[in-house]
Formats: sequence, structure tokens, C-alpha cells
Amino acid sequence: MRHLYLVRHAKSDWSGEFSSDIERPLAARGRRAAALVGRFLTAVRQQPDAILSSPAVRARRTVEIAAEAGKWECPIDIVDRLYGGSPDQLLAVAREADSGVRRLLLSGHEPTWSESVGRLIGDARIKMVTAAVARVDLPIESWSDAQFETGTLAWLCPPKLLARWAG
Repeated sequence: MRHLYLVRHAKSDWSGEFSSDIERPLAARGRRAAALVGRFLTAVRQQPDAILSSPAVRARRTVEIAAEAGKWECPIDIVDRLYGGSPDQLLAVAREADSGVRRLLLSGHEPTWSESVGRLIGDARIKMVTAAVARVDLPIESWSDAQFETGTLAWLCPPKLLARWAG
């Protein structure tokens, strides 16, 4: 069994200084939500073994903040195909993960994240709000065997639920 965690980037700052979409930073609310994701995954013993992120500042910073807050010690690699990519590209990236990785976290964007979760678990409609984290369990021995319509949605946590959990 492999566990795939999809994290949609946290709330971005549309009023901040940036010259292109890929450089858009996180808002203060987004930074707080990203930290909650990290603390939550650590508290429930679901820290990732590896993280792959879109190169967009908001996606990269989301997992950097989560990793720091959760005290994760796994690498964070930037994958250009996760920015503006399709569900097929997301699956291709996951299939390339190292065989020693049991818990893989991907950080990226809509609409790809919602569509990907839906396709991984079948023909489902899923909505990934900013800073939501979903865990999809895949009955595979190797990431190279990952397929759509074979996963089970273990849980989907939006930031409002994580804020209630944190009290």
C-alpha cells in the first residue's frame, strides 16, 4: 500500500508584489494554514517520506512552511510539470517516485488537484480548497504501478477543519 497526499497550495496574496503568476506569494492566512497542515500530518503520524512541489512560489512555500511546522526531515523537490499540469501529468510524476517512498506528498494547483483526486478514486467530484490536504491510498507495491480509479480516499481535510482540530 502506498499513500499519496495531495496538498493544494495555501491562500495566495493577490495584493503582494509579483511580476508573474508563478511568483505569487502566500498571504498571511495561507502561511498559517500551511503550518496547520504540517502540524496535523505530524500529529497523526502521516509525515511524508518525500515531497514534490510545483515551482510556483505559493505551492513551494506551502510545503516548506508545512515541513518546518511539522518538523519533517524529507526532501522537497521542485517538479516543473506540477505547475499548470494535467491529472495525467500528476500521475506520471507520482509514478516516477522512488520505490522506497511509502508516503508521497505533491503540492500544486487547481483544477488539477481536485480532478486528480476524483480520478484516482474513480469518477468522483472532489473540491480541493486552498490548503486542503487529501490522502489517497493506492493498493500498489511500486509507484510505477499507480493507476487512476484504483485508489481509496482515506480523508480530505480543508483548512477550516484543521483549524478546529488545532483548537
